[in-house]
Amino acid sequence: MKNLIKFPLRAGALAIALALPTTAFSVDQVNVAFFLEWATPNQIAKVEKTYDDAMGVKVNWTNFANGGAMTEAMLAGDIDISYSQGLTPFANAVNAKAPIRMVAIAVAYGAADDCIVRNDSGISKGNASELEGQSVAVPLNTMADFGFRMTMKAVGVDVSELKVVDMDPEDGAVALVDGQVTMACAFGENSLSKMRTVGKPMLTTAEKKAAGITSFDIISVTNKFAQENPDLLRTFIEVTHETNAAFAKDQSKIGVIAKDAEMTVDKTKSQMSGFVFPTVEEQMTDYFGKDGLARTMTAFMGNMFATTDNPALKDYNATIDTSFLK
Repeated sequence: MKNLIKFPLRAGALAIALALPTTAFSVDQVNVAFFLEWATPNQIAKVEKTYDDAMGVKVNWTNFANGGAMTEAMLAGDIDISYSQGLTPFANAVNAKAPIRMVAIAVAYGAADDCIVRNDSGISKGNASELEGQSVAVPLNTMADFGFRMTMKAVGVDVSELKVVDMDPEDGAVALVDGQVTMACAFGENSLSKMRTVGKPMLTTAEKKAAGITSFDIISVTNKFAQENPDLLRTFIEVTHETNAAFAKDQSKIGVIAKDAEMTVDKTKSQMSGFVFPTVEEQMTDYFGKDGLARTMTAFMGNMFATTDNPALKDYNATIDTSFLK
């Protein structure tokens, strides 16, 4: 094995490393995709090189603007694992027969993505039909796009009557503030905070929940990497869950997360207050059990975003692999 990273192993990482088989792995580095403005406990393990220690290889992290770009990078062979890829881009990818699979849940959330409408438009859920004919910014084929479609359905707006502009969150925030669009949908606390300076959410968190807007992100991986490096993948997931559990008990390193996410500590705390990081047990029962949330929502999402060129699959269970959680 080449280029081993030589850092002192912490207790959790050491326990994982000792559990690994002694045979050499087929790679000497692993490439992982992640999001900025998306605060998660595993960023502590990222910064402190706990993943490198436990996996015995160099772990390279690359940030992406959206989950669709993550898929493209996986297909190009540039990314092995996508951490916190949205369920929407994953469903789009498997509809297009992309050779990737879902292996775990990263985070569940309610208000971490939202649709913000300008205050000076005078538009709210009570007169949402006045949005028709207006320009709205949406990062298409992302979880924010799913939230947008579900929100418009909840307030009785025909999406086909809107002028939808495909914009990543940062650009959408600028467009909303500058008045180029009447509403913008996005994820990421920096972008959403900027949007809230000129507007407010179309729906409250409670109203979104009542409308069936359930959001969670996943850990996805290329089939090739999963088949050739199962122990590395299993260890990546174990380190992630160990870090989640440690953070649940002690939030003293939230500053590490904030810096790595390129957010302030206050924004990080605000965002993470709406995040849930399911345990392995919760994932196996609530998400991956029979009729679990991941199974039902992947099928729902896949059908919602299906196209003539990329039709919905008959069975989305084949795109889910929970063997690395056990």
